[in-house]
Amino acid sequence: MSVLIAGGGIGGLTTALSLHAAGVGTAVVESAREIRPLGVGINLLPHAVRELVELGLGDELAAIGVATAENVYCDRFGRRIYTEPRGLAQGYRWPQYSVHRGELQRLLLAAVRERLGADAVRTGARVVGFDDSGQRDRVRVHLLDRATGTVEETAARALIGADGLHSAVRAALHPQDGPLLWSGIRMWRGTTPAEPFLTGRSMVIVHDGDAELVAYPIGGGRVNWVCQVRMSEPGPLTGDAAWNRAGRLADVLPYFEDWRLGWLDVPGLLTRGAEILEYPMVDREPLPWWGSGRVTLLGDAAHPMYPVGANGASQAVVDARVLARELARTDDVPTALAHYETERREATAAVVRANRAMNRAGARTPEELARVTDTYRDTTGGDVRTLNARASLSCR
Repeated sequence: MSVLIAGGGIGGLTTALSLHAAGVGTAVVESAREIRPLGVGINLLPHAVRELVELGLGDELAAIGVATAENVYCDRFGRRIYTEPRGLAQGYRWPQYSVHRGELQRLLLAAVRERLGADAVRTGARVVGFDDSGQRDRVRVHLLDRATGTVEETAARALIGADGLHSAVRAALHPQDGPLLWSGIRMWRGTTPAEPFLTGRSMVIVHDGDAELVAYPIGGGRVNWVCQVRMSEPGPLTGDAAWNRAGRLADVLPYFEDWRLGWLDVPGLLTRGAEILEYPMVDREPLPWWGSGRVTLLGDAAHPMYPVGANGASQAVVDARVLARELARTDDVPTALAHYETERREATAAVVRANRAMNRAGARTPEELARVTDTYRDTTGGDVRTLNARASLSCR
């Protein structure tokens, strides 16, 4: 009997690879009928890259990503305010990678199918319920087959809810969960055919009033960009939070059309983008507990956070590795999941809070930016010496 993972995203697929490496049988169900390389760019921080390298994916990551060397903070005229080294340049033993989210997911999917078998990931199947009561050695999971509309029951050693921001597993565990919380910032994201700028491995962060631009190369002659504009005060979200909703150039360009960095054509970057995605910057209040018995949460299902610290996918990868380690240590599944939650719940809640603090920081001088970035790194478990010296999370 296998561990069942709900969700075939970055967290779910990394969990499958980690469990397999630890000798724990596993299977993945994904609601989408087809896993396609959707989305835009993301960053994997060194603590996540380390885990993927230890899973044997180092060469594949290097082939699809750009090893980010620096974060450059400047104004809308391109005048540099502060530069922070990143990844290997910062002293880590592992790089930071900027990569297309869909290409990373495709890499992980290929590895899962190669190592676990072609049928290890079932698409078009959504978890719609489960029963963990009165079962000594299993949880009964109810799956909706989206092609036929039928609901079937399957038994699993454990159920891992890695089913994202709108997690059905989380909703079942926490029916009184509060609403998504909007930061008041609307985001537009896209990728544009363009040459890298500055060092060729630079990420730029530009702030002016209520508007901010983040841009970085992701390989393949593309630059990923994120435009953020504060629209209101923070509060509960009343609209949609779909991450792949189409956006309109006419809505975002007016905020950035007179930005002139010199070495990066900001209006042209937005105008030449093949597709624009729009969504609100949201998170949720950290939960007082994640799971119960043989059911738990992972990644965005457990701890959705603002994407201001490049930590969302990275924290999901670390979740996966800790979970696999604990399940490999004992046959007592509820105990293993409790140990996993003990190690990861407060650590990720600290990241959620740190992302909120960074979003509010408003740091603009070199001294303020250095203080904010140093504080964020220490708060979120990214200290260079600590990570470099930490023992491996691998079980074998």
